[in-house]
Amino acid sequence: MSSSPPPASPLTRIQWLIVSVAALGFAFDIYELLMMPLIARPALAELLGQPDESTEVRNWIKYIFWASALSGGFFGLIGGYLTDLLGRRRVLTFSILLYAFSALAAGFATSPMMLLVFRCTTFIGVCVEFVAAVAWLAELFPNPRQREKVLGYTQAFSSVGGLLVTGAYLLCNEPSFRNAIPAIFGEHSAWRYTLISGVIPALPLLVIRPFLPESPVWQKKSAEGTLKRPSFAALFQPAFLRTTVVTTLLFACGYGAAFGAIQLVPQIVPGLLPAESAALNKARAEHKKNVEAGTAAKETPESVKEKRGAIEKKVGNVQLWQEVGGLVGRSLLAVLALWIVNRRWLLRVFQIPGLLLIPFVFFFPGRNQMGENSLMWLQFGMFFAGLFTVAQFSFWGNYLPLVYPAHLRGTGEGFSANVGGRMIGTSMNFVTLTIAPYMIGPDLGAGLVHPHKIAVAAGCVVLGVYLVGSILTFFLPDPKYADTHE
Repeated sequence: MSSSPPPASPLTRIQWLIVSVAALGFAFDIYELLMMPLIARPALAELLGQPDESTEVRNWIKYIFWASALSGGFFGLIGGYLTDLLGRRRVLTFSILLYAFSALAAGFATSPMMLLVFRCTTFIGVCVEFVAAVAWLAELFPNPRQREKVLGYTQAFSSVGGLLVTGAYLLCNEPSFRNAIPAIFGEHSAWRYTLISGVIPALPLLVIRPFLPESPVWQKKSAEGTLKRPSFAALFQPAFLRTTVVTTLLFACGYGAAFGAIQLVPQIVPGLLPAESAALNKARAEHKKNVEAGTAAKETPESVKEKRGAIEKKVGNVQLWQEVGGLVGRSLLAVLALWIVNRRWLLRVFQIPGLLLIPFVFFFPGRNQMGENSLMWLQFGMFFAGLFTVAQFSFWGNYLPLVYPAHLRGTGEGFSANVGGRMIGTSMNFVTLTIAPYMIGPDLGAGLVHPHKIAVAAGCVVLGVYLVGSILTFFLPDPKYADTHE
C-alpha cells in the first residue's frame, strides 16, 4: 500500500467539468428513484380504476417497487462487473441512455404491467450508473482528502434531485400548469408529466459524459496488461469475505429503512387527512356510478382532480421536508468524513440517533396520535428520518472504493449495493405492505387497508433494520486501500 499519497492540487477545468457532471448524474439518479413513491398511488389508482386504499392498488405498488429493485440489483451487479472489465466511462454512457428512454416511456404507460416494465429498466440504468460513477470519481482524485470532498459533495447533490422531483410533482399538480400541457390519452394526469420530466436532466449528461476522460487508473492498468480480471468469487476469498458480508448487510439495512418505511410516507399522509380522503373517495364513487349509468364520460372530472391535487400537495410538502433532511444529512456526512477518521464511528453518528427517533415518527405522528398537529410533527420527523438515513448512502460512496483493489472495485461495490441494497433491502417495502393489514388500526373492510396500519408496519420494519444495522457497525472492517491506484 502507498505510504505517501499524492498531494492535492487545484482542480483543472476538465476536473471541474467532471465534478459538475457527476453531481448532475447523482441528482438525476435520485430524481428517478424517488418518483415512484410520489406517483405510485395516484398512477395505479387511475390505471386500475380503484380507490387508493384498495388491495389491488397496494399489491401493484408492492410488485412494482420490488420487481424494479430486483431488476436493478441483478443488472446492477452485472454492471459493476462490466465496469471493471470494460471501463468506467463506457458503462456510464450506456446506463444514461437506458434510463433516459425508460423515463420518457413510463409516462405513456397504459397499464400497470407497462408501468412496471419501464420502471424496471429505469432502475437498471440508475443502479449501473451509481457503481460506475463512484469508481470513476474515486480513481480520478487519488489524494485522500480531496477524494473525500469530491465524493461527499457530489453525492450530496443526490438530495438535490429529491428536492427537484418533489418540486416537479407539486408543479404538475397545479391545475393551471397541468391543464396548459397537452393531454396524454385524453387526460391531464400529474403523475404522467412527472414521469416524463425525468428525461430533462438526462439530456446534458448524454451530450457531455461520453467525451469525458476514462479513469486513469483503469486505463493505465488495462494498457499495461496488469489489470486483473474481475471475479465474483474473489469477493468471498478470506481477504475480502468479512468486508463483502458486512457491507452487503449494512447496505440492506439502509435500503430497508428507506424502502420499508420512508418511501411509504406518501401512502401514510392521506390517513392524516380524513376529510380530504373521504371527499376524494366520494367524488370518485359518484363519477364511477355516473359512467356506469351512461350519464358521464370516462375521463376523470375536474372535481376529482382538484380533490386529488389537494391531497398530493400535502404529500409533496412532507416529501419536501424529507428531501431537505436528506440534503442536510449528505452535506453533514461530507464534512464529518474529513474529521472522523474511524469509519465505524462515522456511521454510528447517523445510525444511533436514527434508531432512537425514526420508529417514534411512524408510531406516533404517522398514526395521527399527536392530534391536529400530527401532520406538522410528521414533517419534522421526516426531516430527521431523511437526514439520518440518506446520509448513510453517501457514506458507502466514500467507503467502498477504499476496501477493494482497482480490479475488484466496481464488482465489490456492485455486489454490496445491488445484492444488499437493491435486492435484499428493498424487499422491506414488500414486507411492510404485506404485514400492514395485520397491524393495529382502523378497519376499512372490503379489502381496504387504512394508512395508519401502514404506519405501524413501517415503524416495526424501520426499528428492526436500524437495530440490526447498529449492531453490524461493530464488525465493519477498516479501509485497506488508502490509495485508489492499488
